[in-house]
Amino acid sequence: MVKDKIDIKNIKGQLFEVKVIEPDNSKPASFTHYLHNYKNGVSQFYKKDALKFVKEILTKEYPSGEITNKVVEEALQYLIFDCDNLVPFPAPEKPKFKFIDLFAGIGGFRLAFQNLEGKCVFTSEWDKYSKQTYKANFGEIPFGDITKPETKSYIPNGFDILCAGFPCQAFSIAGRRGGFEDTRGTLFFDVAEIIKRKQPKAIFLENVKGLRNHDKGKTLATILNVLRKDLNYYVPEPQILNAKEFGVPQNRERIFIVGFRKDLGITNFQYPKPTNKNVVLSDILEQEEVSVKYYLSTTYVQTLKNHRARHESKGNGFGYEIIPNDGTANAVVCGGMGRERNLVYDHRLTNFKPITNITGEVNREGIRKMTPREWARLQGFPDNFKIVVSDAQAYKQFGNSVAVPAIQATAERIVEKLYGK
Repeated sequence: MVKDKIDIKNIKGQLFEVKVIEPDNSKPASFTHYLHNYKNGVSQFYKKDALKFVKEILTKEYPSGEITNKVVEEALQYLIFDCDNLVPFPAPEKPKFKFIDLFAGIGGFRLAFQNLEGKCVFTSEWDKYSKQTYKANFGEIPFGDITKPETKSYIPNGFDILCAGFPCQAFSIAGRRGGFEDTRGTLFFDVAEIIKRKQPKAIFLENVKGLRNHDKGKTLATILNVLRKDLNYYVPEPQILNAKEFGVPQNRERIFIVGFRKDLGITNFQYPKPTNKNVVLSDILEQEEVSVKYYLSTTYVQTLKNHRARHESKGNGFGYEIIPNDGTANAVVCGGMGRERNLVYDHRLTNFKPITNITGEVNREGIRKMTPREWARLQGFPDNFKIVVSDAQAYKQFGNSVAVPAIQATAERIVEKLYGK
């Protein structure tokens, strides 16, 4: 049998354009993490699976080839030098610190910390569509379910800051002390477990504003108790920050929790003050005419009006809202209500022929929903941030994401505390 001649250049595209992201397959994630960490020694955590992944691709492409370990190693080294040229947001050339990105979503935390010269050395996210967006922008496929011991086993040692926008869950603390063990079965427990094992210098957690009063305050009290007493971190009182005070026209309040390992001797921390930068909705709206698909049908507009009228008759303020150009958007959230409470007037439409299945005609009042790009801007994502998923997924992703400017303003204070200006 004639052996296939192996040409690494021939498979480069296949390796860099992994599109099928299996939830429990850690090899593609290891491969991309290896490529992006070859300079800092962290690559050792990912090399074994990265080699397996490259070997699988080579074997599939060259079934009659001699795929030796040497060939696989050479292929992996060859690929290293192209990875940063293929994404809009590469890591800094000479990073000042390392961080990890848990419950990463589409990378809002990563964007903020990279802007401050940080290097992300591990990331995890379970949603496959978010993984696609993350990979398109940062060149890395996040690892999967962080509750699994296998996923945790890939987290390297020696990183400086842990970031996590973990979901809020209630703890079972009735008659107990509200400590580390009482958080078992929740996603915070997995974050706490990683902190306990890896001992990062600092932690930065983000959650919905409602965490403050969740379960009559017991949830937040337990979190703070675990961080301060069980894990021995200095944690100042958490603070609620509003995105609209940090340069984006969105009324989005989120609770931020910052902590420092006590042996560092940091005993005070001030959250950032509002920037007082005056921004309004028109600052983020599309400059050109947008597609007719974003305009509401006459039937849908009437349904929204009827819905609001019913609530108003009962004394409720619930309903759709059209934001004026000089106003501030409501919080963008996943689900239809996030869009219905952030409608805009836009009279530039010239083609009223529908391109989607709608009931009725396109409304002539100029009422449309915002585009995914406008939602990206409301969250502080730059315009070169790639949107590679459907509109429905994009709305969900930006709705679930963090407001980058508020995260970055807080991150800057954390970095200053650790390393000075």
